[in-house]
Amino acid sequence: MLHPWVGLSDQVRLGALTRWVTPELVDEAISDCGKRDKKPGALPARTMVYFVLGLALFHQDSYDDVAENLVSAIPGLSGGIPNKSSFTRARQRLGPRVLETVFRKVGGPLAPVGLAGSFYRGMRLAAVDGFYLDAPDTPANRAAFGGQDAKDGTPLAFPQVRVVTLSEVGTQAVLDARVGGLVDSEQDLSLPLAGSARDMLVIMDRGFVGVKLWLEFTGAGAHVLIRAKSNNACTSIEPLADGTYLARISQWQGKRQVRSVTVRVVEYQVEGGETVRLLTDLLDPEQYPAAELAALYHDRWEAELSNRQIKTYQRRPQAILRSAAPDLVRQEVWAHLTVHHCLSRMIVDIAGGHRLDPDRISFVKVLKAVRRSVVPQAANTPRKLGKYLASLASNLRKLDIGPRRNREADRLVNRVKLKYADPPKGWTRQPTRRIQPKIITLLPRLV
Repeated sequence: MLHPWVGLSDQVRLGALTRWVTPELVDEAISDCGKRDKKPGALPARTMVYFVLGLALFHQDSYDDVAENLVSAIPGLSGGIPNKSSFTRARQRLGPRVLETVFRKVGGPLAPVGLAGSFYRGMRLAAVDGFYLDAPDTPANRAAFGGQDAKDGTPLAFPQVRVVTLSEVGTQAVLDARVGGLVDSEQDLSLPLAGSARDMLVIMDRGFVGVKLWLEFTGAGAHVLIRAKSNNACTSIEPLADGTYLARISQWQGKRQVRSVTVRVVEYQVEGGETVRLLTDLLDPEQYPAAELAALYHDRWEAELSNRQIKTYQRRPQAILRSAAPDLVRQEVWAHLTVHHCLSRMIVDIAGGHRLDPDRISFVKVLKAVRRSVVPQAANTPRKLGKYLASLASNLRKLDIGPRRNREADRLVNRVKLKYADPPKGWTRQPTRRIQPKIITLLPRLV
């Protein structure tokens, strides 16, 4: 006897996000990955793509709850939800590549030409950064991704998935990403991102400095602005008129220099005396002034804000991924990245319609609005989808959080967390103390 979902479950959609993750796009990704259904079933591939995206959108919900959210308003599907093991087997059949392909088909730059903070002298601004996600502590996940161990080899923490992203500075949208484990370095995972960075100025922190990465990005048609480590490019080979200078960074194999590249060093101080040194392939000081590059570097925080949206708001603080097998972990991560990119698209569209900076549109409120659109299937037809999006965009008062404020508020130091349930004898809890805000002032060194 056929399951009552057979022939009906292809009606499942993902609320407002269906505008970008269309059934046609999903079917194309499934076909590209050779995952087309061989026979009719209750959980066909297209339904499972929407289900996995639903797992990311409703991260706090169980399989049953996510399925109920997706089908409760569809006649004939609200009863007889398949059990968890059926969904797990269907996820295993689908694999991670389909969700990665969906992400790449949905993805792409979002900032329109002229959007403030998105371009610098004709180059789209992007940033590379990495973050970790905790995975369930299963032998398979620990073997695939690695985790922190004690000196005697005893596992100390959850296996960790390392995600490195290329994010658009002006919109915080993830343009490209690579998924690995604790055993993979950020620099190695970032190398393939160069293929998506053509004609961009890519900003990176000091952990990414290296000749191989430099040549990978510049060879792909991108430009780079990277903070230097303390031992990088310390010797000037040619001073420039604006106080910057040319130097070289080298790749070594033992004591033998394999190759090197010429870089321009921009050096400045921030309040408190800390010296910051930036490396760039933009060698012309007249065309690319040092003060402008120094100011641009601090836009790297946009990538961290983008990653925080995924880690903290879209999921939950300190939440653990739900998948017990490595392929399903990767599938889940690609689903989170896809959902985040669609939310970024929605924010850009809403902001553009009101001529606002995307920073002013609340990510959390848009996320909640999208969740609310799924349960009643408020966007399961093109007409209803258009009506819902228009209604959402018109209600700007609820979404607009105003211009981003300068970070001038006092910082709070959290109380010390004890390792043990009972405090040591004689220990007294210290009250939370305040730290005075530190205002950063760029001071390029001119000679």
